[in-house]
Formats: sequence, structure tokens, C-alpha cells
Amino acid sequence: MSVNADNSSTLDDPNDEKDLGPEKDVRPDTPVDLETGVSQRQDAAVDGVDDEPADPNVVWWDEPADRDPHNPMNWSARRKWGTIAILSMLTFTTPLASSMFAPGVPDVMQEFKNTNQQLATFVVSVYILGFAFGPLLVAPLSEMYGRMPLYHISNVLFVVFTVACAVSSNMSMLIGFRFLAGCVGATPVTIGGGTIADIMPQEKRGGAMAMWILGPLLGPVVGPVCGGFLVDAQGWRWVFWLLAMLGGLFGILTLIFGRETYAPALLKRKAKRLRKETGNENLRSKLDTGISHRELLARSIVRPTKMLLFSPIVASISIYVSIYYGILYLLFTTFTFVFEQQYGFSSSTVGLTYIGIGVGMFIGLTILGPGSDKILRKHKEAGREMKPEHRMPLILTVPAAIAMPVGLFIYGFTAYYHTHWIVPILGTAVIGYALMGCFMTSQTYLVDAFTVHAASALAANTVLRSIFGALLPLCGLDMYDALGLDWGNALLGFLAVALIPIPIIYWKYGERIRTSKRFKVHL
Repeated sequence: MSVNADNSSTLDDPNDEKDLGPEKDVRPDTPVDLETGVSQRQDAAVDGVDDEPADPNVVWWDEPADRDPHNPMNWSARRKWGTIAILSMLTFTTPLASSMFAPGVPDVMQEFKNTNQQLATFVVSVYILGFAFGPLLVAPLSEMYGRMPLYHISNVLFVVFTVACAVSSNMSMLIGFRFLAGCVGATPVTIGGGTIADIMPQEKRGGAMAMWILGPLLGPVVGPVCGGFLVDAQGWRWVFWLLAMLGGLFGILTLIFGRETYAPALLKRKAKRLRKETGNENLRSKLDTGISHRELLARSIVRPTKMLLFSPIVASISIYVSIYYGILYLLFTTFTFVFEQQYGFSSSTVGLTYIGIGVGMFIGLTILGPGSDKILRKHKEAGREMKPEHRMPLILTVPAAIAMPVGLFIYGFTAYYHTHWIVPILGTAVIGYALMGCFMTSQTYLVDAFTVHAASALAANTVLRSIFGALLPLCGLDMYDALGLDWGNALLGFLAVALIPIPIIYWKYGERIRTSKRFKVHL
């Protein structure tokens, strides 16, 4: 029996409490500071000053809580990494759809007899626009019903909408279903970080986050490489058929091997089962806030928006990441005409030029993820508190921030002066490393700072960056036409130079801002 009736082990081990996030013992009258991720009642419990007697009607993990196999934090390493592997497959497939279709756009425009270049760009970027709307619903629902129901429903809908794109008979139908596919395709990108927070302790999240974040970054890079050859061989519709097959395969794997990870959802189910078995209708999950279902839904839906608007940490990181993400998609608009027109690449091989960014990202993955975890382990071994700010150490973030303008200057000026094609591609590799430095550290920081509400924090981040990624390419070619490849990329480089102090500010002042009463977010 797992009803926590007669012992206090759930409060005596502060590590257990911290592992499971900020709502361990939250009641309706217990305000939660989303910036610090800790409730007032939990603070008291961790400090050992909570004199409230154990409630026999409160359902918790089987004692001892740090041995209960139903607690996702106690899963075996094999099970945890298997879950992350499946999640990474999903997180790779849906961003892959954002750009894999791009090489087929000329064929689409010809088949549907349309010559509008803005529309040609929009039919690609509308998928990313869907990424901006889906998270607003997906993240809060995952914090109400758990992660797995959202993964399963979204996987099915992704396949359905992708098949609809494959059989589209006109441009409006294609754009509409591309948008809907983007809305549901955002699910693994939005709540994947929350799943990792559910199962990985803080000092091991860096490597897991690096593995997961590689999908949203590598997907748009690998897409054009595969898409170029597939469109050449089978036509643009087969891009969507392949994506539907991948989505279906990974969706089936998720259905078979995926398990719920969200502690509030698991304990809620446990309480429901125990009420049925014991007949005691007063049993409730320890993480049950006592708020009505309707009110909880309303609060949950507005949470990502509220965090984006009123949390300076979430807002500033989202803007920082969004600018980098917008730069990435602006660069994508130049690759085709740069390497086809200036370097003579064919329409099928031009996709290979995206590999440079992918190589840079992979290098960043091998350095930044393990490096971040190593730094946190040192703090833990020294008996110091592990803080979210330790995810943004200057030794990792500043070189990555400097790499962005360096890569942009190399790519822009060497392409403009027709230097050998390998040189601008090397410049994009430097950019890829910088992107990983920004994305991985920022996403992991948000997960560590918000834990149980990590999905909402990442949703706010995804919304803003997706808007930048979808809309900035619409004006990209006009900018390069006006400024040229050299000064167009130099303009982006100067913008990146202005962003170099951002990680320094987070490192030095992040905790002060995050814990300040002035910036508390009450939901």
C-alpha cells in the first residue's frame, strides 16, 4: 500500500523532493514561485521545519520513495535512455518535415501553375508557423493529463495531416495541411524537455538534453539533403509519403515502448486505483492542487503565454534563442542560389551543403552536453547547490556566442568573393557549433529552472522562435538583394556580436532575477 500514512520519509530526503520538481506538496493555499521552482510548503519541508503531521489520505510513492520502481526518477538507466532514444526519433522526424520539402517547391509551383515567390517561401515556412501555435495547447495539456496521451494523439494526427499533404490537389490545401502538421508536429519539441526533467536528475540532464535537442536542429539540416535526391528521383509528393512512414514507425514504437513519466499524472492514477480498491474516497495524490478540472485547464492554457509575457527569464531567453533560430532559417534561404548559381551545384547535390551546419552541431553536442553535466557534478561533489545558472558556464557559452558572428562573416564574405566552396561551408560549420551552444544551454537552463513546468517554459520558447523562423525568411531574399551576400550576412554578424554579453548576464545575474520577488509569476 502506497498511501503515505505513518512515516515522514517523503519529507526527510530533500534530494527526493528536488528531483521531482516544484510541486511536491503544493496545496491550493500554497503559492508556487515559478521563477525559483519551489513552493513555500516545500521550502519548509526541505528545511525540516514543517510540523504538519502526515495525512493518511495522501498518496505518495511506495516507501522508501527513492526505491519505488514506479517513480520515473528510479527507472533503470536502460529504460531511461531507451525512452530518450524514442523521444529523439520523434523530435528528429517532425522538424525534418520543416525543410525536407523545400527542394520540391519549384515542382509544386509548376504543377499548381503559380509564380508567386513569396508564396513559394511561405509554403515551406508555414509548417514552422504551426510550431508557434501547437505548443500553446500541447504543453498545458501535458501538465494535466501526462506526456504519453499527447505523444500518441499527436503522432496519429501528424501521419494523417502529412498524408493529406501528399495527396493535395491545390496550393491552398497543401498550405492548410502543412500548417496543421506543424501544429501537432510541435508536440515532441515542446514537451520533450519536460519528459527529460521527469526522469533525469539535474546533474545528468545535460547529456540527455543534448541528445534530444539535436533533433530540432539537425532535422532542418538533414531534410534538404534527403529531399533533394528524393524529389529528383520520385517527385515532391514522395517527401510526404516518406515522412508519413517515419512518423507511423516511430509512433508505433512510442505506443509499444513509451511509458508515462509525469509524476503528477502517475500519482493521480495511483490515487484513483487506491480509491477503487479501498473504498476511501478521500484519498488524493500528494501533488493534487485541489483546483477544479475546469479551472486547472484554464490556468494551464494561459501558463505558457503568461510565462513569456511576465517572466523576464523566459522572455529574455526566448528572444535570445529566437534571433539565433531566425538567423538559421535566413541562411537556409541563401544556400540554394549561392551554391547552385555561384558554385554550379545541381538541384540534387545542393542539399549536401547543409551538412556543414550539421557537422558543427554535432561537434557542439559532443562538447557542450557532457561539459555541462561535468560542471554540475563538480558542484554536487563539492557539496554546493546545483543551480540552473551552472548550465550556462562562461567557458562553454562565451566561445559559442563569439563563434556565431565569426561564422557569419566567413560565410558571407567568402561566398560573395567566390572563394572555394569548402570555405563558406566551413563558415556554416562554425555557425552550427554556435547554434548548439545557444540552444542546448538555454533549453537545459529552462528545464532546470522550472522542472514540473518545464513543458510550459519550453512551449513559450518554441512559440517565439517558431514565429521568427517562419516569418524572417519571407524577407530574407529581399535583404540579400539589397545588401548583397557580404553585407547582408555582416548585418546578421553585427547583431550576433551584440548578443555576446547575453550568456554573461545570465551567468552573473540570472539567479538574482529568477529569485527576485519583483518578478514572481503567480498562476
